[in-house]
Amino acid sequence: MTSVRPKLKPETPKTVTAWDTASGQVVWLRSDQSWTKDASEIGVFTGDAAEAALEHAKTQEGAITDPYFMEVTAEGDVAGRETLRERIRANGPTVPYGVIIS
Repeated sequence: MTSVRPKLKPETPKTVTAWDTASGQVVWLRSDQSWTKDASEIGVFTGDAAEAALEHAKTQEGAITDPYFMEVTAEGDVAGRETLRERIRANGPTVPYGVIIS
C-alpha cells in the first residue's frame, strides 16, 4: 500500500515513517535501520542513504505498512509542508483520550 506524497529533494533531510502492522502505531526508521515508536529516535537521511533506507523499509512490508519519506530537520524534528499532519503522528491526538466531543 502506498500513498502519493510530495517529492522531497535529495538534499532535504528526511526520515522514513510507517505504521506498525500489528498495533497500528506510527513508527520511524532509526539510523541503524531498526524501527522505533519513539519520535526522539528518528534517523535522519539524505541523498542515496535516504533512498536506500526507503528501499530497506519496503522490504519489511508486512511487519510495517506504507513506508514513506517524512521531511525533518537535520536534528530530526518534524519540518516541511506536511508539518501539522506529521506532528500529530509524532505526538499523538490533539484531543486527550477519553474526551467525548458532542
